[in-house]
Amino acid sequence: MDRKENLTQLQNSDKIWDIAVIGGGASGLGVALDAVSRGLSVALFEKADFAKGTSSRSTKLLHGGVRYLAQGDVFLVLEALRERGRLLKNAPHLTRNQAFIIPVYTLWDRIQFSAGLKMYDYMAANLSLGSSRYISKEETLKRMPGITPKGLYGGIVYHDGQFDDARLALAIAQTADHAGACILNYTKVSALKKNEAGKLSGLEVQDILTKRKYGINARMVVNATGVFADKILQMDNPEAPKTIQPSQGIHLVLERDFLGGDDALMIPKTRDGRVLFAVPWHGKLVVGTTDTLREKAKLEPEALQKEIDFVLETAAGYLTRKPTRADVKAVFAGLRPLARPKEGSTKTKEISRSHKVIVSESGLVSLTGGKWTTFRKMGEDTLEYYPKVTGLTIADSTSKDILLHGFTKSIPDGHWAVYGSNAKLIQDLAKADTSLAEKIHPDFPNIMAEVVWAIRHEMAIKVEDVLSRRVRMLMLDAQAALDSAKKVADLMAVELKKTPAWIEKELADFQQVGEKYLIAPKRT
Repeated sequence: MDRKENLTQLQNSDKIWDIAVIGGGASGLGVALDAVSRGLSVALFEKADFAKGTSSRSTKLLHGGVRYLAQGDVFLVLEALRERGRLLKNAPHLTRNQAFIIPVYTLWDRIQFSAGLKMYDYMAANLSLGSSRYISKEETLKRMPGITPKGLYGGIVYHDGQFDDARLALAIAQTADHAGACILNYTKVSALKKNEAGKLSGLEVQDILTKRKYGINARMVVNATGVFADKILQMDNPEAPKTIQPSQGIHLVLERDFLGGDDALMIPKTRDGRVLFAVPWHGKLVVGTTDTLREKAKLEPEALQKEIDFVLETAAGYLTRKPTRADVKAVFAGLRPLARPKEGSTKTKEISRSHKVIVSESGLVSLTGGKWTTFRKMGEDTLEYYPKVTGLTIADSTSKDILLHGFTKSIPDGHWAVYGSNAKLIQDLAKADTSLAEKIHPDFPNIMAEVVWAIRHEMAIKVEDVLSRRVRMLMLDAQAALDSAKKVADLMAVELKKTPAWIEKELADFQQVGEKYLIAPKRT
């Protein structure tokens, strides 16, 4: 992806794009991918970096949703299981089969969880990742040596998918870009353009880096901004009612040996009735999540003290070593764009994660709700509204068969896996310039050549783009990321031809963001 090259495409003020997408997270990228699969011209605008918001802050699971099955949302589970299977096939370098173990403490637990998971297996059909089965207490402890043996009866193993969310978002962006889409980050939509009949005809956008403004003509405009969807709806119609209820989920990152082994832990019912996961990911253990109503959508939400306490206390009930605040390497929060519940309702865990497509009187198409696993289907369903909005016919979707950028059947070892077929090209950079073979941080395997690659080929603009979403260090160990910022900024300045003043500002910006990922001592 070349940002300058893509910006030049906007200079033709007479061009009419088939689709203009607002938002560069899972939803918007899903729309762009499906649109290019139908041969449509697409321009996508993200005001920050790709997956800067909710889409880089997930539990890192591609799943049908065992808890949604318990709530009776069978259609959503069926849809998600199909999409899970397709993603593991189309992006094997970014996804993998993850075994989970549900600890069993009573015979009734064994009966009810076994029955539910057999239904889950059945619904996955030929896209199943493996059959669920009961295992003994001894095998459970052998596979998860960190779990407390007290009261343990045994365990139930089942399979779901795991992935790198920000890297998947980038791969989708690159795939759409290579197919001809104009994909841009740090480009803000400042206004919606309408014709004399009051119908949308395009956008006004501004490159945040240069402040240059562009007028975009489009046959259909898609609002795929997640928790910020209401802002675009109210830009279209100041009287538009609020449709989104942000719900916050947080995750704590611990050292992997708190659980041990390669299996993930699934706690099916916490004290407030929610599900909690402890998932091995990039050498650490990601523990979460919560479900807390928040009134205001923020680009950089922060974990509440009560959420941190809840996750630590719940995890402590299942682990031999009880994690404390001092053990947390990073904490991150994300906001789910749930449909706003009826007045007075606070049970966000019961709100369906199904997506919705809304068409305003002006023709603005808004995609709301949904989950990462079904991003492609969300895009497909959104594009089905193209004939209604434009009056034009549309080709059938072929996005379910698109192999995502970096696809390879020979997955590279270790942390190189996420680069897929590009891994060797990055390693070659380090061979050509040995200074790029140096590690970014001594505790992580990533090397400086990955920084150069991120700038040249992955549209990384800021230090945060590199350390948070290209290399996932900020989410794995916030202090390590902060300690690495100067080294990364210095190299970026050379690549981007920036001044010492730019370095100073980038470091100040990253310090401000990075500190939010550090867990503060609890006040007494």
